[in-house]
Amino acid sequence: MSWEAGADLLVVGTGVAGMTAALRARELGLRVLVVSKDSVDAGNTTWAQGGIAVVRPDELDPGDSLSKHVEDTLTAGVGLCSRPAVREILAGGAAAIARLRGAGARFDVGAGGELARTREGGHSAFRVIHAGGDATGAEVQRALADAVRGGGIPVLEQHCVVELLRGEDGSIAGTLAMDAESRPGVLRAPAVLLATGGLGQLYAATTNPEVSTADGVALALRAGATVADLEFVQFHPTVLYTPGGPRGRRPLITEAVRGEGAVLVDVRGQRVMAGEHPLEDLAPRDVVSAAINRRAAETGSEHVFLDATGIGAGFAARFPTVHAACRAAGIDPVREPIPVASAAHYSCGGVMSSVDGRTSVTGLYAAGEVACTGLHGANRLASNSLLEGLVVGARAAEAVAKDLCCGLLNRKPVGEVVPPALAVVDRELLQTTMSRHAGIGRSEEGLAAATKALDGAAIVRPLKTREAVEDASLLMTAQALLAAARQRAESRGCHRRTDFPDTDDLRWRRSTVFRLDASGWLIHTTAGIARTAA
Repeated sequence: MSWEAGADLLVVGTGVAGMTAALRARELGLRVLVVSKDSVDAGNTTWAQGGIAVVRPDELDPGDSLSKHVEDTLTAGVGLCSRPAVREILAGGAAAIARLRGAGARFDVGAGGELARTREGGHSAFRVIHAGGDATGAEVQRALADAVRGGGIPVLEQHCVVELLRGEDGSIAGTLAMDAESRPGVLRAPAVLLATGGLGQLYAATTNPEVSTADGVALALRAGATVADLEFVQFHPTVLYTPGGPRGRRPLITEAVRGEGAVLVDVRGQRVMAGEHPLEDLAPRDVVSAAINRRAAETGSEHVFLDATGIGAGFAARFPTVHAACRAAGIDPVREPIPVASAAHYSCGGVMSSVDGRTSVTGLYAAGEVACTGLHGANRLASNSLLEGLVVGARAAEAVAKDLCCGLLNRKPVGEVVPPALAVVDRELLQTTMSRHAGIGRSEEGLAAATKALDGAAIVRPLKTREAVEDASLLMTAQALLAAARQRAESRGCHRRTDFPDTDDLRWRRSTVFRLDASGWLIHTTAGIARTAA
């Protein structure tokens, strides 16, 4: 190996979950090293627009309570949330926001000086706090990055984690990584926290940045961990549509625009959500996305419109990011409706973990979008994601400190490390295949065709570049997602099967859990983190 480094805790990822964990671990006296395969602010957190869903700490708001937030989350998750996990994570919200504000984050305030709150889809009350109008993620990322730098926590930018290393007993011992010049090295640590974000780059159109290539899911699988509920990919209903738009990341039109009164209409000017759900335009995202796709198909269009003209001249001040994206596309949202379509947005499943970030592999922890804690179930409630990263990130750091103190983690050095060779597929082929067959509408015929296409196109390549590492992660995660989607023969949340349109609580009110066997084949299993469903 060309180089090496070591720490008590290695944090992989620099979004809200990873940075929160790093700060808390340093407070607890741990030696922390953070790794980012790109720049510190290149991940999903920066792009989060809407806000953070959190109930007032004193619960004196007559229109809201922790119990109501819990019930809204369980309703959105359509029977697959863990009630204890939901309550525990949401209950930690107020303290997490207090810590974040203590780190320097500045949120929007109302006329009385209290935090301004808006409402988003699936929420029964105004509980979503925000920053810079629609730039909440950017402000959270700024505050956390500044705190990490100010705290002297080392961050290795442009360093890509290739593989998790394990000791003779199977527990984590560090990672194999490569630097900006693709030179291999070893990062030795008895605890590794995966905070790598999502998997949006599985699809041709996504709200996710280029770095969201499902690295954490693939790393965890290859290390022996279990993954759960990968079939539940949330498609954001309202992404700015441009004819013949580029592949990759598309500008998001935050759900908070509908929270302020905007409505969806089709190309004929008729309401899309009228009669579709009691909450109409503020229905959960899976309901809105499905309705948009149906109406677009019925009208022979590739999009519908979001009419926000009723918000008036204050639109630019309330939603500066959205306003700038629209104006760049030649659209004036104050005077004309915004063309929108759905795009891959958030992975509700991931590496199966507890609310403290522990996974089925000793020394491996997960937090943020890469993790499946039981909070989101079959469909994430809007603005619960940043909250989860803040709460679980801190709890994971505390779990690492406790496990180190109790002598549960491996401190033995690993032997010789050899860079692996794994199967990869042309990225454009993979994205086209997944978009066509594993998007909002799925069927056994399409999922089988996608599986055959990817398996048939796979070639083995040494993981000697970042691109090869990402392509291997995308393929392995795509294969796991397709297997989970084929296994779940029903429609639930953001998993919609055209050949099984009904929800089947008798057979499928449970998670789909997979791991790799000793030969590297995906197998369905019931093993994993024990938790009680809603």
